Amino acid sequence: MHELELVDIQKSYGEKIAVQSINLKLQHGVYGLLGENGAGKTTLMRMICGILEPTQGNILCDGMEIHQMGGAYRSLLGYLPQDFGYYEDFTAYRFMNYMAALKAIPEDYAKNRIDELLETVDLTAVKNERLRTFSGGMIRRIGIAQALLNNPEILILDEPTSGLDPKERVRFRNIISSLGRNRLVILSTHIVSDVEYIADKIMIMKSGKMIQMGTEAQMLEGVKDCVWKCLVTEEESEVLNKKYIVSNLKNQGEKVELRIVSKEKPLESAVPLEAGLEDIYLFYIQQ
Repeated sequence: MHELELVDIQKSYGEKIAVQSINLKLQHGVYGLLGENGAGKTTLMRMICGILEPTQGNILCDGMEIHQMGGAYRSLLGYLPQDFGYYEDFTAYRFMNYMAALKAIPEDYAKNRIDELLETVDLTAVKNERLRTFSGGMIRRIGIAQALLNNPEILILDEPTSGLDPKERVRFRNIISSLGRNRLVILSTHIVSDVEYIADKIMIMKSGKMIQMGTEAQMLEGVKDCVWKCLVTEEESEVLNKKYIVSNLKNQGEKVELRIVSKEKPLESAVPLEAGLEDIYLFYIQQ
């Protein structure tokens, strides 16, 4: 198993600081990186992959700086970028062969590995179909397959389920969960449910900073007794919406049921609820 260490990582573009003072130690398991669009997640992932160089700080793999490791680090790495490029006229099988050649994977090994991965992502039946005929979910699955060609021990997935329907998201999450048993997986997303069931540890970014990291149980401690159910009129609902974090709103006949995240009890009639990951995320992001 390998360990990644980020030491005081910062990335600036002129006067704009995209990532600021990140310090992390990551070992095997699935890490869910949550944050709003523009929080700096993609910039951080690209630095971990060695595509971008930090303006400040170092990224170490087993104590060695990743740019000094060169090809030895790249051989450990699998990467699925947010914007996954592919050739529409290639069949799935030809595309996988092409990616294997780019990664300098021996031909004999590549053939068996491609067959195995297409089976893993359930694309064997369409391996001779052109990629332009694939749905968004199928393209994301071929994306994860190419990221796994070199059997990487560090897997970086940037918004892997973006644009997928619920069925495809569940399928993808199950694949990622199985991969996390024996490697380090970092999954970046703004969709809370993508990490709720599979992440061993959760990281939350806001405005380029890592504001929280821990297991879901550890983070729940911070929002204990901070989630409430309120049954109110429509007029009261509008007032509470402006004053508090409302994680859910549901019409109940002439009343409105609100799920509110707040340290203080929003109404005398409010009923306490058990917090979930979405409540945790909203609590820390909107503080």
